Amino acid sequence: MAPLAPPAQQSVITHASPAGATLAVRQPAASTSIVPSNPAPGVAPIARSPLALPSTSLTFKDLAFSVPLPNGETKTILEPCSGHFEPGQLVAFMGPSGCGKSTLLDMLAMKKTARYSGEVLVNGHARDQYLFRRVAAYVGQEDVMPAHWKVREAIQFNAALKAQSTKSQGSDDGVVDLLLEAFGLDGVADTCIGGASVRGISGGQRRRVTLARGVAAQASIMFCDEPTSGLSATDAELCIKALRVIAKRLGVLILVVIHQPRIEVAQMFDTLLLLTANPGRMTYLGPMDQAAAYMEACGRAVPEYVNPTDYFLDLVTPGLKLDASGLFVEAFNQRLKPAICEQVNRACQNRGQTVQQILEATPGALPGKFAVPFGQQFSQLLRRKLAITMRNPLAIGMPLILPVVMGVVVGVMFLDIGNKGQIKDVIAFIFILMSLLCLGGIQLMPIQIEERNFMKYETSEALYSEAASVLASFCVDVPLAFMGAAYQVLIAFVIAGMDSEYLELFFFWAMLLFVVYDSFYSVIAAVAEDAQQAQALATPIISIFMLFNGFVVSKTGAPAWLRWVFFISPNGYAMQALMERIAPRYPLGDFLLQRSGYVDGENLQGVVVMACLIVVFRLLQLAALRRFHNIQK
Repeated sequence: MAPLAPPAQQSVITHASPAGATLAVRQPAASTSIVPSNPAPGVAPIARSPLALPSTSLTFKDLAFSVPLPNGETKTILEPCSGHFEPGQLVAFMGPSGCGKSTLLDMLAMKKTARYSGEVLVNGHARDQYLFRRVAAYVGQEDVMPAHWKVREAIQFNAALKAQSTKSQGSDDGVVDLLLEAFGLDGVADTCIGGASVRGISGGQRRRVTLARGVAAQASIMFCDEPTSGLSATDAELCIKALRVIAKRLGVLILVVIHQPRIEVAQMFDTLLLLTANPGRMTYLGPMDQAAAYMEACGRAVPEYVNPTDYFLDLVTPGLKLDASGLFVEAFNQRLKPAICEQVNRACQNRGQTVQQILEATPGALPGKFAVPFGQQFSQLLRRKLAITMRNPLAIGMPLILPVVMGVVVGVMFLDIGNKGQIKDVIAFIFILMSLLCLGGIQLMPIQIEERNFMKYETSEALYSEAASVLASFCVDVPLAFMGAAYQVLIAFVIAGMDSEYLELFFFWAMLLFVVYDSFYSVIAAVAEDAQQAQALATPIISIFMLFNGFVVSKTGAPAWLRWVFFISPNGYAMQALMERIAPRYPLGDFLLQRSGYVDGENLQGVVVMACLIVVFRLLQLAALRRFHNIQK
């Protein structure tokens, strides 16, 4: 990674106050490689690292957002806003609730899925919709991570998948150690993140892990939506202090939505963007350490012993006693907006490198949406999947141990029916065992849905593709579940005293049936909103296939308009193949086969149909993961 250029000189634009006073507001010169090095009072300067990331500025022009109302009218959430931020700045977005600060951040971060107006430029170029994720990272308000993941693994995961060069891909450990230290996580590096049912790190530490993962992405621009929300004052200060270190050491532009920070936290920010509400409008955009002087120049001096940021919010919150939002909107338009518009126009003319050029200049960097090839994506996902599965007793017990127990139960229920039973007992045994294979995957859907939620947040950051995630899960979940189903079938088969002559055929059709339903449940888990909805969607389809097996509902007894179900019923094909072989040795076996309506020579057709169902279900799973449950903002 190339080091940043030295900071350029700054120009000073003087704004006159109504009372005739003047306020010198520092404006960056038109370079795209400036890293502000002037610390706020009381904040120690931070030296830039020779490993600083490529300089990337962000410019926004007339960004605005409105929503349609049911009565046909339109409600304005955010009026047109413009501004320009240089590399290395730590920027605070502040304002009352409903002012549009998170909306503005989402538009800048390319996270806003609803339509909005305006444009965003990177180094003076129109934002590349395909490559922007290569230089940007977004940290939302949710800490969505597997509970059994360890802190070091979580940060290492992002570092490995977002490394922009082959050189950095080989030095993940050093980067991870630095981030653990910077975010105060080195003491819990090997502790599980935890969750509602798993003991782990504290909420503040979890928040810092999420921030560290964002930084580990080696992005030149980082967006943080209320990273201190719900944290103690100490944890909030630690988070912002770590972000400041990253901004200055690596030249990263970090934009933070924050609400009423303590004075010690506010002093760490270089720049303040202050909005008012109803609708959202800009009231200040400039250096944080000059905001109080600007308020005073506008006739609203910060009282002694009052937190300035609290006072700023009181001034721009409509309806409060100190509300002066109208005054500050007008003052902004008269004093600051002309210079800001000039700076925006200058940034559009003095263009730096495009994202494509930045990648081309980085040794070993891959072109395209993802920083690493598919094989490395799969490798990292497989490693994580194996680790969290082995640490989760539920993930092992449900697919492996529970089927074994059920195999013993079914075997005992039909003890030695192969030698002593009648054809009706054999049919009941096969039906019950096949039904258990069909129903076994229902209990695994909640785990798949939870993993899907992790995946959607991570794929939205272009860490990996959905296909890599599906393949990694398939390589762990399916063998585990397959082993459990195989033990279930074998144990029940032996205890029931079935003739070993039929074992190979029995095992083949039972396992083929299992794979069909495992694929089917994967589709349901990819489509359903939650586990409850998944069960509601799966149950009717499963019930139909289980009933249309030739004995409960036969081909001769089914209504003519429903007989097509037998063509796609995996249970029907499995029962037919087994009973054609087993039934003739029992009295009345031939009669039952004739009554069922089975047709000779359909076994190959059954294998082909079931194989096609497996492929179709897996493709539908991938399509559903790409199509549904995308994060809407």
